[in-house]
Amino acid sequence: MAPDDVFRQILDSAARADPYPLYAELRETPVFRREDGTWVVSTYREIVELLHDPRISSDRRNLAHRPEGDMGDGMGGVSFITTDPPEHDRLRRLAVRHFGPPHSPGVVEALRPEMLAITTELIDGLTGHTRADLVDEIAYPLPVTVICRLLGVPREDEPRFHAWADAVVESLGPGEEDRAEREQARAEAVSKLQTYLADLAAARRDAPGDDLLSGLVTYEGPEGRMSPVEVIATSALLLIAGHETTVNLITNGMLTLLRHPELLKRLRAEPDLIVTTVEELLRYEPPVHFLSSRVALADIPIAGTTIPAGAPVVLVLASGSRDPAHVSHPDTFDPDRRYSEHLGFGGGIHYCFGAALARLEGQIVLQQLVNRLVNPRLVEDPPPYRPSATLRGPRHLLVDFDAVNPAAP
Repeated sequence: MAPDDVFRQILDSAARADPYPLYAELRETPVFRREDGTWVVSTYREIVELLHDPRISSDRRNLAHRPEGDMGDGMGGVSFITTDPPEHDRLRRLAVRHFGPPHSPGVVEALRPEMLAITTELIDGLTGHTRADLVDEIAYPLPVTVICRLLGVPREDEPRFHAWADAVVESLGPGEEDRAEREQARAEAVSKLQTYLADLAAARRDAPGDDLLSGLVTYEGPEGRMSPVEVIATSALLLIAGHETTVNLITNGMLTLLRHPELLKRLRAEPDLIVTTVEELLRYEPPVHFLSSRVALADIPIAGTTIPAGAPVVLVLASGSRDPAHVSHPDTFDPDRRYSEHLGFGGGIHYCFGAALARLEGQIVLQQLVNRLVNPRLVEDPPPYRPSATLRGPRHLLVDFDAVNPAAP
């Protein structure tokens, strides 16, 4: 098939359960132009090259032909994941100051006891049952509770922003043919989310707490402070990205482990193996499959062709992480790999802001599920998947088990 036909199949929901054979076919043409003018890059070397190339922009306002109604990042063009240096660097520094090194190095690790307590309580809730949907009962509640705690968002408001987050997530992804419809759905959800966060930010200005949102609205340093619009955009980004991707990491992870029962036994006997297991999951079954908001700022020669200035670019991260030119036996799940470099968190200046948090959540939840569920087994394989090809993961993951072991003291 022509590469554009292969890519069209990848985007089709029929391929959601296993797009990897199509990715292998796609890599036969590492860089190609779609009929709509989008350039698709699917091999590891070329993806990494572009992730570190300053001629690649993350701001859709640089498109030569921007589709009517295109919202850019959907947050007013001020989210650090969809801006370029120097603005990107300023916004990211202001955000990370309250979240990680060098100014707040212990924020994520300090959450470990609370994450473990939340996970323990969620799994305790399965006691007396022999079937559970691990998405609704475990994989979603844990990260959403943690990000609410970090940001200072009331946990009881979760049902409200859950619906808004779903609308935003399902509007993301490559392809221009239905973009107008997707942008409209996202605009409505974003408007409601912005109003909600604006009210919350105003309350934090008057009465700051120890949460991230309070830090964003009150801190002023050598680079100034975030504007109210920037605070809202950053908070919305962290609220959505801070749980949606981790849900997929946990669910894809448990699905993979249940397909490899020998690894379940090893993880019970070798708990330290969970660290490399999560890294391999990020390579083998990543939560994010595409970066679809890139734009060429200049003509870029690559892989025997040239991406023209102003063209939209899609980086197929999930394909690159399974590129046999980069990793041996790429379609084998192997937590013992010595070389585990992957694209699960992207790369370059836009490397995932919450990577440390996602890793820790994945390690804690997966290890506890492995230790506590007795004889877990899949009810349906493959399970039903979410519509999004970009944030790919099961919508439900039904698992049968014989009992629930008590939590370790």
